[in-house]
Amino acid sequence: MSHHSSKEIRSKLTSDGTLELSIVQAECPVPGDNDVLLKVEAAPINPSDLGLLISFAADLDHMSTSGEGEQAVTSIKIHPAFLGALKPRLNESMQVGNEGGAVVVDAGVNAKHLIGKTVGVAGGAMYSQYRCVPASSCLVMNEGTTSVEAASSFVNPLTALAFLETMKMENHSALLNTAAASNLGQMLVKICLDDGVPLVNVVRSPAQVETLKKLGAEYICDTSAESFMDDLVNALVATGATLGFDATGGGNGGKLPGQILAAMEIAANKTATEYSRYGSNTYKQVYIYGGLDKSPTILNRSYGMQWGLGGWLLTPMIGRIGMPRFGAMRERVAKEIKTTFASHYTQEISLADMLQPEIIRGYAKQATGEKYLVKPHQ
Repeated sequence: MSHHSSKEIRSKLTSDGTLELSIVQAECPVPGDNDVLLKVEAAPINPSDLGLLISFAADLDHMSTSGEGEQAVTSIKIHPAFLGALKPRLNESMQVGNEGGAVVVDAGVNAKHLIGKTVGVAGGAMYSQYRCVPASSCLVMNEGTTSVEAASSFVNPLTALAFLETMKMENHSALLNTAAASNLGQMLVKICLDDGVPLVNVVRSPAQVETLKKLGAEYICDTSAESFMDDLVNALVATGATLGFDATGGGNGGKLPGQILAAMEIAANKTATEYSRYGSNTYKQVYIYGGLDKSPTILNRSYGMQWGLGGWLLTPMIGRIGMPRFGAMRERVAKEIKTTFASHYTQEISLADMLQPEIIRGYAKQATGEKYLVKPHQ
């Protein structure tokens, strides 16, 4: 193929506590023997991307932009109290973007058969026009799948599937998920319906309740309802769910993870045959896998001594699952990318758009039902 340069988003934290977002023009990478060169046509902005793109410490009330279009540089002040935690990335111009959909435009000698294929890939640095990755990193999509459809084929689909794998490995029989009207949450509803897994969905508004009802969800608990705790307990009794995944890290003023554990304890005690001063013998586990709510996590320990609260990340979990099972998960995603794992976007933006303060505020909100898609060649 002819030589190309590649425009890409960079995020740099300067020593004076300013985050700079810009577009740089880099030399187009050349694939090695086992690599492919991708023309990245679509890349979503996931919550997991924001930690590198703008960081958890960005003060979005203090942004300024110099220059125009692709020459613009947007500067964002970092809250001084958090600057110490970000020292390892000082003055490093960092590539951004966890996943995307692309077309293979060139390949090394051992991967020539992939040229022309549409793939999904989670290779990092996907807010780029061209990206070189190992061929083994690519999920080759079925004929007729577009790059937009393939763009979100890793983070959300594999996270949702890995929730079920976690459930099986840790001997639970049902699940609970918060922020359940999200893109990931809707995928999980479809998976659990197909696989016959009881699922409790926690949302925060009546509109989100209606969204999930249309998908066929049976157990939906709205944190804004006065009856939330009663509804939650009843759903946990009906499903027997003792494993929860929390995307908020806080929620309900920081109380949501603890409320889930408390409701699980109440549900367990409803079927207990004898009293124990240490609480029920039922082990209850909640994993925090996101930080949509920046509130401190508050635990009012009212759930006995058989419980756990921990963090959960997809990549370490893949290691536990093992490559054979992980391969089967990837095949399922490719097969069902237009149905179970379909993603919907409310805005498509260019690399230059990503630098605009009002657009930054929009994607930084991480609002349910407002998913942004980056089109690097737009």
